[in-house]
Amino acid sequence: MANLTKVATTQEIKPGDAKQVILGGKKIALFNVGGTFYAIDDACPHKGGSLSEGTFDDTTVTCPWHGAEFDMTTGKALSAPAVKGVGSYKVVVTGDDIQLELP
Repeated sequence: MANLTKVATTQEIKPGDAKQVILGGKKIALFNVGGTFYAIDDACPHKGGSLSEGTFDDTTVTCPWHGAEFDMTTGKALSAPAVKGVGSYKVVVTGDDIQLELP
């Protein structure tokens, strides 16, 4: 079985909201897109902008500093100035608990 760690509850992150969580010393951006949760590294690889503070539409988040876009489902960079993606993590919701699986 996967090693899952609770990082938040569903009440903490309403649809359309994001939150930074820290797991294993790593900053992770946790998003609620219409009741579906996604988790990616919270630092944009371009200059380190916090992706949890960015805007998002559907499953694309935009870095608040320079506008780089990332796919929340894969972490893939979708636009410049980012040239590489960020890590993405499996999210498991059990009851009201949001759990993450780190590799």
